[in-house]
Amino acid sequence: MINDTEREAIILNSAWEMIDSMVNWSVFVKTERMDPSNLMFQTSGHARLFLILLGDFLSEIRAFKGERIPLGLKSAPSNARPSDLTFLFHLRQVYADPKLGADTAGLSVAVEAFAGWLEGEFTATGVNLHSIDVVTDLSIARYRYIKMCGDMAKHNLARLATNVRHLHKLLAAAGHPLSEQQAYLAVETFFEWFHQDIFIYHASQIGKFLNNIRWAIYDYLQPEFRRSLHVPARSTADFPKFSYHVPSPITEPVAVAMYWDAMNRSRSRPYVQRFIIPDYMKQRY
Repeated sequence: MINDTEREAIILNSAWEMIDSMVNWSVFVKTERMDPSNLMFQTSGHARLFLILLGDFLSEIRAFKGERIPLGLKSAPSNARPSDLTFLFHLRQVYADPKLGADTAGLSVAVEAFAGWLEGEFTATGVNLHSIDVVTDLSIARYRYIKMCGDMAKHNLARLATNVRHLHKLLAAAGHPLSEQQAYLAVETFFEWFHQDIFIYHASQIGKFLNNIRWAIYDYLQPEFRRSLHVPARSTADFPKFSYHVPSPITEPVAVAMYWDAMNRSRSRPYVQRFIIPDYMKQRY
C-alpha cells in the first residue's frame, strides 16, 4: 500500500517528467530572453505532439475495471471542479499536506494560476465550420476546447464519441441544433479552427504556466535534495559517485525509484528559464 510520502514522490516526479516532455527546446524554438513575445514551435508536428501530451496531462487518472487507481493516487471527488479532473488535482494534494518539504506557497500559486486560467471561458467569434455550412460564435471553457482538440489530435473519428457530444451541445447552445451525424462532420473543421488559431495563440501562455509549475516543484524539493544528497566513501575524483538518503517512509520500489528520479532532476535547475509573456499575448480568447 502506497503511503502519503511515497505518493508525493510519485506525484512530483511524474508531473516534472510530463512537463519536461512538453516544455523543452526540442519542441519550442530556443530563446534566451526572459520576456519572449511568444514561444514558437519547431514544426507543426511538434505543435501536435505538445497538444497530445498536454491532453494527457489534463486527463483524469481513473481506476480500470474496478481496480484501484494506479500508483496509489487518489480519485477526484464526485463534485470536482474541472481542474480537479487533471493532474493538477494531485499537485493540490501535495501542497495541502506536504511531506517532502515545508514551503509550498510557490507550488500553490503556480498550480492555481493555471487552474483558474483553464476554467475560464471565452467566445470564439465567426467560427467557420464549412463542412456543415455553419458560421457561428462558440462560447467554451479553455479546459474543454484543449481536451477536445487533444483527443482529436490523438484519435480517429471512431474514438471521438464523447467529444462529438460536447461539440453537439456547443453548437446547440450557439443556436445550431444539428444532428449527431452533422456534429461528426464538424469535428475536422472544429479542430482546424481551434488548434491552428486559438491553441497556437495560447501555447505560449500554457508553456509559461507549465514552466512555472516545474520551477515551483524544483524550489520545493531543494531543501530535501540538500538533506538527502551524500557522497559515498567509495567515491573518488576519477570516479565520482553520489547517493541519496531516502526518507524512511519510502520503501515501495516504484516510489523509491521515483524519489531517486526526482532528486536527480533536482541536481540542476530546470533547463527552460523562468520567463514572462507580454500582456498582448494574453488578451484574446
